[in-house]
Amino acid sequence: MTNETYVPPKVWTWDKNSGGKFANINRPISGATHDHELPIGEHPFQLYSLATPNGVKATIMLEELLHAGVADAQYNGYIVNIQEGEQFGNDFVAINPNSKIPALLDRSGDTPIRVFESGAILVHLAEKFGHFLPTDTAQRAEVMSWLMWQMGSAPFLGGGFGHFYAYAPEKYEYPINRYAMEVKRQLDVLDKQLANNTYIAGDQYTIADIAIWPWYGVLVQGHLYEAAEFLDVSSYKNVLRWANAVGKREAVKRGRIVNRVWGEENERLKDRNSASDIDEVLAK
Repeated sequence: MTNETYVPPKVWTWDKNSGGKFANINRPISGATHDHELPIGEHPFQLYSLATPNGVKATIMLEELLHAGVADAQYNGYIVNIQEGEQFGNDFVAINPNSKIPALLDRSGDTPIRVFESGAILVHLAEKFGHFLPTDTAQRAEVMSWLMWQMGSAPFLGGGFGHFYAYAPEKYEYPINRYAMEVKRQLDVLDKQLANNTYIAGDQYTIADIAIWPWYGVLVQGHLYEAAEFLDVSSYKNVLRWANAVGKREAVKRGRIVNRVWGEENERLKDRNSASDIDEVLAK
């Protein structure tokens, strides 16, 4: 690690890779880099994703809907290898011009509808099927507030803390301390909210829980960035209680393994085309 102080140039230019685990796919421009045809299955919903926290939101939501008896929520879940730059293929960019997973193609009607950004996918599916988003004005506002909280807060956990703690080519004290402090503040926000609520937005399980669990629930369970001890996650008792309860849900167990290609054999499913695909993996 250099001790030299960085002096920013007057105009930043992209003249070298940023370093770190994802250096090969980071770039300051958008758009497709190559032609790549996405598969299309038989079901009404085509999900193109990866089992990162954001991707897991979408698969948990779809599995929750199916578990609730919504047969029309059947989906094909195809993996997008972001390490290989598949998110920059022309078909994927046509669904999500921001080149981030997950991306959903809703083919249930006469005209396909593209939906990108994980929060938008949750709202789209909740409104379409009338599940996991209350219709009462006050309750809906509470759920939407926590959903937006997650969308605005998680980049500090992932792109901030996660990057500098786990993925950056060198360890730097200032950014790690800066983002660790913010992540612990966020955990404290959740812990106080869950002190008096069964779920994030009250007594009902909603898309707020589905959005927040893959990030903060998995974090306090010790499965994110190998940072559990560093962040003293066990001290957030209410978050841990909630995280364990959500993690025991059947749909969560199913959704978290879809488009996952790492971990134990019984938690990896590259592509999902039917419920039996998940059944076979979980039975291993």
